[in-house]
Amino acid sequence: MKQDNLMEKIASLCKRRGFVFPNSEIYGGLQGFYDYGPLGVEMKNNLKQLWWKWFTREHENIVGIDGTIIDHPKVWEASGHVQSFVDPLSECKKCHHRFKSDDIITKTCPDCGGELTDPKNFNILMSTELGVIEGEKTRAYLRGEACQTIYLDFKNVVDSTRIKIPFGIVQIGKAFRNEVTPGNFIFRQREFEQWDLQWFTHPSEMDKWFEFWKAERMKWYQSLFNDQSRLTFYQHEKLVHYAKKAFDIQFDGREMEGIHWRQDWDLGRHSEYSGKDLTYEGYIPWIVETSGGVDRTFLFLLMDAYTEEKDRLVLKLNPKLAPYKVAVFPLVRNKEEITKKARSLYLNLKSQISCVWDDRGNIGKRYYSQDEIGTPWCVTVDYEKDSVTVRDRDTTKQERVDISQLDSYFQNKLK
Repeated sequence: MKQDNLMEKIASLCKRRGFVFPNSEIYGGLQGFYDYGPLGVEMKNNLKQLWWKWFTREHENIVGIDGTIIDHPKVWEASGHVQSFVDPLSECKKCHHRFKSDDIITKTCPDCGGELTDPKNFNILMSTELGVIEGEKTRAYLRGEACQTIYLDFKNVVDSTRIKIPFGIVQIGKAFRNEVTPGNFIFRQREFEQWDLQWFTHPSEMDKWFEFWKAERMKWYQSLFNDQSRLTFYQHEKLVHYAKKAFDIQFDGREMEGIHWRQDWDLGRHSEYSGKDLTYEGYIPWIVETSGGVDRTFLFLLMDAYTEEKDRLVLKLNPKLAPYKVAVFPLVRNKEEITKKARSLYLNLKSQISCVWDDRGNIGKRYYSQDEIGTPWCVTVDYEKDSVTVRDRDTTKQERVDISQLDSYFQNKLK
């Protein structure tokens, strides 16, 4: 399946079934902004919870924070974003589309053939204002990346906990960029979510920890995707001055997460600009960063799971990610005793596991409807008193399971 065609199908499925909606659609939409619907928010929360648990419970010496979206304006001067988040752009005089000057070979618009303006500088940091009196407001920025608050809180974390180097601080949070060419559905947005680990270490152990986290992050992604061959490393050859090496984890050649050698650049810059001592036992720690896109990972997992079979469309999501783990059906709708029994079972399961009730149409349509949203198991309640039928999404095979064993049955499956 061609990737562009697949992206169109994913976008259509997401809107049709309640995963992702275009923002402000009733007003014509707002380019680069999307809302997560009832199924999308469940899946995205599952994904973030798996990430957080993996870092903070399955690894030692890692704690989390939840930083603000707006920081002191000088933060973005110290980080270099005010200077470096500037792109020279040319605009078409006819269709008004904008293009990065480095991407343009001729002086005509790639979209309509119109004449392009001379390049002008555009800053992709989103600005805002603080204060209540017009004319006296202070200019500030919505954060261009989520990690800066980790550096700002480094000393507070060290002083308020017993944590010692080497250690990590993690965060999941929103970031904002005035992307010139948002597109490819939710791949490139103007409001998006990032997850970051900043691992602080002594310079002498930098190589060891860089390779450790590079391998660990790839293993984590491999545990979620069906086709691991679509996950690859890309090594950057052009590096910033403070980096010795940098890698991306890619899905089908598109960046999903970066593993970055940040040295002492960030803490050093914030120490210089703030005038505060951010040393640890006489030295400024070096940093290994793993920074990924939550929305991009969400999108790539849908692309990986999307499967067209002869008579059905199925999302073969990892069950831990699926919006609903179980769907409960009555075999027939017009038998009160079966419906009552099925509702009772559904309400009992719902308190233990993410569960959905479905009694629309015939049983076959219900199965296919749940396949399309990735529900791993369907439970059908019939005339049997003590057992039900459980259908597997991927194999479509069914088995009888005692009602008293259902909770442990699904818990074991999810392990």
